[in-house]
Amino acid sequence: MTALLVVLMFVGFVVLDVLVRVAHRRMEEARERKGREAVLQTALRLDFTHEARSLKRVEVETPRARILAVDDEPVILDSFRKILVLAGFSVDTVESGPEALGLVQRRDYDLVFTDLKMPGMDGSEVVKAVHHLRPDVDVAVITGFGTIESAVDTMQHGAVDYVQKPFTEDELVEFAKKLLVRRQARLEAQREPTVRIVVPALAETAAAHEYCVPGGAFVSEGHTWARIEASGQLRTGLDDFARKALGAVEGVELPKAGQTVLRGDLLFTVKRGRLAARFPAPMSGKVVEVNQALSDDAALLTRSPYGRGWVCLIQPKDLAGELAFLKIGKPVADWYRVEIQRLRRAKGTGAAPPSEDWAAFEQEFLLPAAAVH
Repeated sequence: MTALLVVLMFVGFVVLDVLVRVAHRRMEEARERKGREAVLQTALRLDFTHEARSLKRVEVETPRARILAVDDEPVILDSFRKILVLAGFSVDTVESGPEALGLVQRRDYDLVFTDLKMPGMDGSEVVKAVHHLRPDVDVAVITGFGTIESAVDTMQHGAVDYVQKPFTEDELVEFAKKLLVRRQARLEAQREPTVRIVVPALAETAAAHEYCVPGGAFVSEGHTWARIEASGQLRTGLDDFARKALGAVEGVELPKAGQTVLRGDLLFTVKRGRLAARFPAPMSGKVVEVNQALSDDAALLTRSPYGRGWVCLIQPKDLAGELAFLKIGKPVADWYRVEIQRLRRAKGTGAAPPSEDWAAFEQEFLLPAAAVH
């Protein structure tokens, strides 16, 4: 009976804690919304005509993003300000394309929303001009039912998406959030990559634009790493470059214990759906142990590439002789920079990225290392 009371008290405390947290979060959200409402009312009384005749600006503290909206209908702009400001965005609104372009040249925005049908300069011209003046700014088109086809056409000139009028508050907020997520992903992908020699465990938490060279380990041109153990055996796996190029892994075909391989022979294969990429052995020898944990959780291969995601142990046939074919330390970092540029050039040709075309990645980056004997 006492044990039951203890359990019930514990459950009661947990439930109470959850309720308190939920209530606190709702109070915080209500406080933030009230603050934004006050900012909205105050900001609309300020005069910004020295920047643009019809400009109305509402800036919130630590905004999700900075948005410029242009539409010749003031009622639409009123909706944009109210909805997006209360959702945590800073918003500027103007009623003409030329005003919008003047602001785009002088201020930093993350997103621009432009109506498609406007007198003078229409939305398609705004899209083209913003894309020319500030290609770093993402432009979305506001369109009515009868102009959806035209809105789609503007995407050929730089628009990233369109939202259809009339829209609900939730629809507009979710649309803006979606655009922001896509923008952040694009900017992250465009960031200049860095290459660092690190303690192997740090590769597990590195950013997407950081390529990690494992300190103390050798790397082969087939993008497998090899670390010499105290026993003289080689522990090997997939390197950080291949991990970032291929993305998620769903399965691994492991070598068999006792199998003999020559440098450049197929050692293991990674899979995702119908995609497969084969990795060559970094050194000749006999496979003495495989990492069976990968059979149950193949994602370990990319989640912990230089740690728990190792593939196998090899007893090398000619350790001293074949070490000359591997790189370690700074030469790996220098080579990674060359490989990253090759990868970027391949993407620039319009080919499918490696995460979608493993066969092309294998042909370009893995098989050349296999042609060694």
